[in-house]
Amino acid sequence: MGGQGELPSPERMRKAVADYVAACHAAYLRHAELLPPAVRGRLPLIAAGRFTVAAVGVRFLHIVGTAERLEDPSGKEATVEGEVGPLRWTLRFYDPVVLPALRLLDESEGPAGQQVRSLLGVRTFLYHLTVQPPAELGEHHAGHTGVGLAGAHTASAREFEAIRRAAPEREALVDEMEGAWVAGLPRAQALLARAIAPGDGAVEAAAAREPLDPEELRRAVLHAVRGAAAGERA
Repeated sequence: MGGQGELPSPERMRKAVADYVAACHAAYLRHAELLPPAVRGRLPLIAAGRFTVAAVGVRFLHIVGTAERLEDPSGKEATVEGEVGPLRWTLRFYDPVVLPALRLLDESEGPAGQQVRSLLGVRTFLYHLTVQPPAELGEHHAGHTGVGLAGAHTASAREFEAIRRAAPEREALVDEMEGAWVAGLPRAQALLARAIAPGDGAVEAAAAREPLDPEELRRAVLHAVRGAAAGERA
């Protein structure tokens, strides 16, 4: 049997992307193993169960993880099933042949992440990575990306837990805000942040920012509810 070097170029690229995604997810899990079980269970990729990864090739390569199902009635898509530990995913490949609308996408001034998700019809996402192949498709880069993604998800889970502790009477709203963050719904996060910390200037400013920065918003909410709790104890 021949090696990878004998594969046609599209097949080589698909294998490189599949290996990158698997290495990224493996690094994510290695980081997760260091966490308490409950925190680990709340990490978006682990909580999702089975999910879909879309690899969209335009000027940049977009790798989008989503809990939504992406179907291909035409049968043109190439797919690869992936599995690392408890993570299960289907990797689907899109280019202008499979998704002709991609031909109209202009990335001359940088990655067009929101437009890519719109063309896929994806409303919620677990992560969205932008890669420049072939240099950034190596295992080393994938490892750093996976650890960084897990670190960001871990910090977010801990901050939401801190908000719950500071505002136990609004725990249901915090749960909804965390769900909106996991799903990648910025407007829902902004609305819920305002409900958790009504009238707070920093929260209002973060919620109104375009594009919304979920980390800034979450930390503004945490600061607001901690301040309110401290005032009640004084």
